[in-house]
Amino acid sequence: MRKELDYFQIENALGWNQEWFQDWSMYDGGCAAVTACDLCIHLSRQKGQNLLYPYDAHRLGKKEYLAFSAIMKPYLHPSWQGIDTLERYLSGVTAYWRAVGADTLKADGLPGTASWKEAAQQIRERIDCGILVPFLLLYHKTPVFHDFQWHWFNLAGYEEFEEEFYVKAVTYGSFRWLNLQELWNTGYWKKGGFIRIFA
Repeated sequence: MRKELDYFQIENALGWNQEWFQDWSMYDGGCAAVTACDLCIHLSRQKGQNLLYPYDAHRLGKKEYLAFSAIMKPYLHPSWQGIDTLERYLSGVTAYWRAVGADTLKADGLPGTASWKEAAQQIRERIDCGILVPFLLLYHKTPVFHDFQWHWFNLAGYEEFEEEFYVKAVTYGSFRWLNLQELWNTGYWKKGGFIRIFA
């Protein structure tokens, strides 16, 4: 079974490409803010949460996205260690929601210490509800995930087989299908996890 969400495009890229930033701090460490911006645009387009994006969510361009990212930046500001916990992300994104009056939105986090099967269940539920899932990966011992280390990205779909569960990871204007069990079992004690949004 496969389920994929409708993800917006900007100049043939899937969502925003972090390499388009001219602000070095955002180019290097703005991944959390990008997932939050993409999430807000998605919720505006798909869930009618029009307070989340101050421009036309159905006519997206680089100029407007850059202006929006400047609004989001103070809430999820890149630092020397990045937004490296679910709590920091939740604090920033919910503060932005309160600031714009989107008080009906709720969110919590599922830490990487949970089982991968519980993670699969929770991701399936959010995707089935039509909501993106911001995901944080910290260190990972498997080389195939090195491009995703210490990085936030959005999950925009899943594909389920008898014993395997794959997720569609969107980042840098593109996507990859990743085996969730392998992604989840990082081999390190310090874990990331993901954010669950209830709209």
